[in-house]
Amino acid sequence: MLDIQLLRKDLNGVSAQLARRGVQFDTFRFESLEAERKDIQTRTQDLQSQRNALSRQIGIAKGKGEDASEAMAQVVGINDQLKVMEERLGDIQDELSDILLTLPNIPHESVPEGKGEADNAEIRRVGVPRHFDFQVKDHVDIGEGLDLLDLATAAKLASSRFALMRGDLARLHRALTQFMLDTHTREHGYEEVYVPYLVNADSMRGTGQLPKFEEDLFKLSNGMYLIPTAEVPVTNIVRDEIVAGENLPIKLVAHTPCFRSEAGSYGKDTRGMIRQHQFDKVEMVQFVRPEDSYDALETLTGHAEAILRKLDLPYRVVSLCTGDLGFSSAKTYDLEVWLPGQNTYREISSCSNFEAFQARRMQARFRRDQGKPELLHTLNGSGLAVGRALVAVLENYQNADGSVTIPEVLRPYMGGMSMLNHGH
Repeated sequence: MLDIQLLRKDLNGVSAQLARRGVQFDTFRFESLEAERKDIQTRTQDLQSQRNALSRQIGIAKGKGEDASEAMAQVVGINDQLKVMEERLGDIQDELSDILLTLPNIPHESVPEGKGEADNAEIRRVGVPRHFDFQVKDHVDIGEGLDLLDLATAAKLASSRFALMRGDLARLHRALTQFMLDTHTREHGYEEVYVPYLVNADSMRGTGQLPKFEEDLFKLSNGMYLIPTAEVPVTNIVRDEIVAGENLPIKLVAHTPCFRSEAGSYGKDTRGMIRQHQFDKVEMVQFVRPEDSYDALETLTGHAEAILRKLDLPYRVVSLCTGDLGFSSAKTYDLEVWLPGQNTYREISSCSNFEAFQARRMQARFRRDQGKPELLHTLNGSGLAVGRALVAVLENYQNADGSVTIPEVLRPYMGGMSMLNHGH
């Protein structure tokens, strides 16, 4: 959520920043509500002063044994007016709050200008895509050829956009998860947390999924939601908390399934495991002091990159442009892994600095020494999306005979196994 004081001080400046994201902000409505709010508050103060003066008159009159009925009637009238104005003020505050809840974050000055994905800026490429001397397959043909990936049965059990993995492919998926968690906890200083996969609406509001993205969520009959990412429960750990400044930064990592309706993706990535209703992800979350958050973004992005480097997968880092930024983000780096089966780079991680945007919604604060509580900054990044990492391993490590070489770093998690072969 944006700071309402910022809008009050520099409405045109905020509007111009939001326009960089392609958002047209209805400043007229905001100004009208603000003018009415100020007017009501001024009139309220005047009426309260009148009521106080009348109350003094009543006290004096009663002390002298005089009739105070007229002044008392005026006080009743003022109280009625104040009640009406108080209700209207509550309505205005609610409407202002609703406006704030629908406004995205302001992009950081370093975010490249642009309208969409095509305008994202490539920062670096790491690794060289492997040259194959045979016809490359995509992960679906590889997995089905090994009798380890079964999309048809998954569709029978649920619907399209689900996957069923068997045997060593399911084990490889689990191995990737364990490897990611071990790397982040042992080498990058994160504490592992296990969190609920169902959350309440307050948690969804806190990280910015509600109210704007309700159609992307799976809502249950009891009013709770299946998590679209571990970002939601993990970040909300500090909702309504005041953290001691000396405890920052706090670095947490969690493995969860993620559930997304993919409402806006009809017809996109319908084949295979790229865009699913259910997928696993290892998520990193950091809570930091405001002055440290942009250094933390670079470090966190490096933690996600470390997984790709250890797996020896070619990838690139792009800085999302203003038109492609996520709703809550001030700056985002996407990591895109090379997929030979698609002959292109595809997103496998997003690493974002939300500055105080989520913290303001959550009232997540910290205290420096004995100072006043301040909003902390939140960051998160996928470290990584497990299903897409599996896709990348299958496609980059495929062999001419249909087998798949298991990356060195994963072999200890696979009982020393070095190959995925047919029937295993």
